[in-house]
Amino acid sequence: MTGHLATARAGHDAGELYVIVGEDKAYVYLSDGRLRSMARPKRKNRKHVQVINETVDQDILNRLIMKEQVFDHEIKYAIKQYLATR
Repeated sequence: MTGHLATARAGHDAGELYVIVGEDKAYVYLSDGRLRSMARPKRKNRKHVQVINETVDQDILNRLIMKEQVFDHEIKYAIKQYLATR
């Protein structure tokens, strides 16, 4: 699921749009490039997240998978592009 867009379904951030920047067995790590930067991603239970069948740019996706550096402005731009096409 890394690289997919997702919305929070529960919590004080319900309805917010994020990019999944990491995952483990029980949690996903979300970033919006603004309040939740790549340095401090939001840890959220998998069942509290609705995954959107849309991925970020291929270059960003490859860097997320390879655990290379992705900048906050790239995450913000990916979210902005998705919202523009909606």
